[in-house]
Order: sequence, then C-alpha cells, then structure tokens
Amino acid sequence: MPTADFPDRKYLIDARELGERLGALTLIDLRPAEDFSLGHIEGSRHLDIYGVSLNDSSDAPLNAFLSIFRNLFGSRGVSRDKPVVIYDHETGERAARAVWLLAVLGHPDVKILDGGTQAWTESGNPLVRLSAAPAPADPAKAPPASPPYKGTQNPELLATRFDVHRAIDDEQTVIVDVRREAEYLGTEKRARRVGTVPGAVHVFWRDHLDDKGAFRRAEVVRELYASRGITPDKTIIAFCQGGYRSASTFLALKSLGYPRVRNYVASWGEWGNRDDSNIIVPEPWGSRPR
Repeated sequence: MPTADFPDRKYLIDARELGERLGALTLIDLRPAEDFSLGHIEGSRHLDIYGVSLNDSSDAPLNAFLSIFRNLFGSRGVSRDKPVVIYDHETGERAARAVWLLAVLGHPDVKILDGGTQAWTESGNPLVRLSAAPAPADPAKAPPASPPYKGTQNPELLATRFDVHRAIDDEQTVIVDVRREAEYLGTEKRARRVGTVPGAVHVFWRDHLDDKGAFRRAEVVRELYASRGITPDKTIIAFCQGGYRSASTFLALKSLGYPRVRNYVASWGEWGNRDDSNIIVPEPWGSRPR
C-alpha cells in the first residue's frame, strides 16, 4: 500500500492495519447517510458534518464552531483514551477535514483510512448493511446524552484570516490554494469576490491522490509540492472554499514530515466575502510570459 512509504503515518492507516485493529478503536463513517446504510465497515458510527462550515474566523465564532465539533464527536463516543479512524469512500475531503478537526481539538491518535471504503473492499474486506430501521425513540428510556469531547486544543494546526494576512508578506510562509484552477483564476465564482490570496501557490488538492482516491507514493507527492516551492523548511497554510479540500493537503504534507502545516479553517468562504481581504486575480496560464 502506498501509505507505508510515508515517513510520518501519524494521520494515516491502511486497510490491512485497520483490519488488524478492528474492535480496538472508534470508527467513524463520514459518508452521506444513504451510503452508510447501504454498506459500512462493521462497528462504524455515522457522522455527516459536510454542511457545518465557518465564515468568520475571529475568536468568538471560531470558538463556537469548535464547540459544535466537540459535541458532535462526543455524541459518537470519541474520547482521548481510544484511537479513532475516520473514513469516507476514498481518502476524501470529508474524512480529511474531520481528522484535521479532531487533531485541532487535541486527539492524540486520529487517522484517515487511506483509500476509504474502496481500498477496504479491494483488500477483500466486507461492508455490512443496516439490518433494520432503528426503533422509535422512547423519551422515558433515552440514555443520558454523551458528554462533549474533551482535549487540549492544538491551535498551531489551524489558520485564521489574521494569520493569512500576516503570511502574505512573510518569506518563511507559503500559502497554498488547493481549489480548482477555475476558482483560482476567478472564472468560477463561489463567493462575492473572486481570485486568490496574493502570492498563493496553486496545487489542486487531488493531484496528490491516485485514480482510486488513495495517496500517491510519498516520493511522488514530495516532488509535486517541492517543485512548487512548498518545502519543509517553510510554514505552510493551505486553503480552499471551506477547509475541506485543504484538510487533505494538510494530511499529505504532515505525512511527508512537514513540521509546520496549517489549514485555513474558513478559507475562501470567508476571504472572498470580505471587503478587507487582499485579493488578486491571476492571469490565465496561456497568457503568462514564458
């Protein structure tokens, strides 16, 4: 499996290792509910957080945003004393963002299943279906609510708009725009303003995944980023539209051993909708001088 050749597997697990550790960890399925019901890894708990986003990364809304996730993860039985594996159908943006969020919240052992359910089934492992619909809830017999997840936050894994503003003129920081080329160039509009952050390097987030949605080999991923000046000696801030796709870039770079990688939590959903954001519209590739 490609995952094995990454120097830092803190956030990565492959299908073989997961199969060996089933029952000793908390499994969370980030796919849509209909996919979970049709087939999931046995013992998984479903959690769909796709619509929970942030459009203001100043302190108060950011803290409220993180509090939502402490409650959501807690509701699925996540605790610091048990490893967590999160997956979707590939090494995708949904699971990547959840792994990153749980790392920000201070979980010491949270990983993404490289290749997701596709890799799981291709390795000969089964998916199980829900055998029956859940019984209607009886309020009188309802168990007590699960406590929120508790942990010491790791703010150095997260970037706010204030961090991005400071990074624009910082030669020791590389800002990475991982959106589609059309978003980067401003021809696809997903916010009130279009373009990118001045000086941002464009690397589409799926370029480090293979055609099955698993991480490419480590040397290929390393060359991809190094060729764009994204090197381990720099602080890296990745962003997309809402911190999903850039979470995958975060995991890729951390797995290569990059020590200082941050995900801009609100990304272009915040930056592109503010009047005080510094924005440029790059020239299309074909019009640039050689």
